[in-house]
Amino acid sequence: MPLRDLRPQARRRSPEELVAHLQTFNLDLKFSAGIWFFSPPASRFHDRYQPVIDIERRLDIAASLKDYGLAGLEAHYPNEINEENLDLWKQFSRDTGIKIVTVIPLLFYDAQFEWGSLSNPIPERRRAAIDRTIRALQLNRELDTDLAVIWPGIDGYENAFGMDLRAARDRFASGLAEAMDAVPGVRVAEEPKPYEPRGHILYGTTFEGILLGMKVESLLRNLENKRLLAEGHALVALNPEAGHMLMGYEDMPYSYGMAMEYGRLAHTHWNSQPLGNYDQDLNVGVLSPEATEATLYTLKMYGYEGWFGLDINPVRMPVDVALKNCMDAIRAANDRINSLDHEAIIWATEHPDKARGWLEAYLIRARASAPGHLPALPPLQRG
Repeated sequence: MPLRDLRPQARRRSPEELVAHLQTFNLDLKFSAGIWFFSPPASRFHDRYQPVIDIERRLDIAASLKDYGLAGLEAHYPNEINEENLDLWKQFSRDTGIKIVTVIPLLFYDAQFEWGSLSNPIPERRRAAIDRTIRALQLNRELDTDLAVIWPGIDGYENAFGMDLRAARDRFASGLAEAMDAVPGVRVAEEPKPYEPRGHILYGTTFEGILLGMKVESLLRNLENKRLLAEGHALVALNPEAGHMLMGYEDMPYSYGMAMEYGRLAHTHWNSQPLGNYDQDLNVGVLSPEATEATLYTLKMYGYEGWFGLDINPVRMPVDVALKNCMDAIRAANDRINSLDHEAIIWATEHPDKARGWLEAYLIRARASAPGHLPALPPLQRG
């Protein structure tokens, strides 16, 4: 499976080069969605509001969204995609042209992973997690996916007292490296989340994810993996989710931009979320649409070319309606950022002492449905 070249993300540009880039580069809004939320999930607080649907029906719904813009699907192994239904998935992809973007090893749900997956201190449980990761990586290779997302959702703790957390992190990193060396050339993208279901999840922030990537890559021994690393490719990258960032009080443009600074933004997950709080997976733009715009602008600035994965929990509306709303929200935000005066914005941010309050006033008018009702914005004094 060919690796998308993430190295250009790390390129530094002068203000003049950045303006030229912003004026010529447009984000390619390729949308993918996780098959897990096509059927209503269980909740400990209320019954399902819609009937459970099987994989075949979920794929039918996905196919119906092809013309609306859904171009990729994401699935977990072995509960959603496995050896028994693999031919079904392959036929679906051939018939619709919808790509299988990632096969994710399910490392957080099984009872055997009560005390963690790749970090589990019980050897046979950790072995099971490594073997499942290896098989998921093999399926990623067979299906020619773009990457394998890894989520350490059950790897963590509630009470840190007396825990050898360094050893837990070492077990997770070395286990992931072992799996990657068994199936070389497959890029992994860790998805950080600070808490839930564990009180504290290992490698739970964007910045810890960057450290995980460096650590795992230092442990890789397979010659193919080492060759790719020597060429400057990231093999352990990131799949940051907007909601997870906001749970940890991260600033989305800063965090996405940091991942790109190190050439490690392999995939993105989109939704909306109040700061802190439990993981709500609200539709894109329901909360803080300005954060969506600012993040898209950051991705545009640094040349993101990957997928826009939708990871939502549409409890009270049909999944196809929710996905259409999310795609439309991102498209609308992207149109807004493309219409901006990039030269003026970069000048204002490079000369803050000469543009006090200008950018805020400019964005107010850019977002206004009737900007003509507002007083005209005085021009920047660039002399």
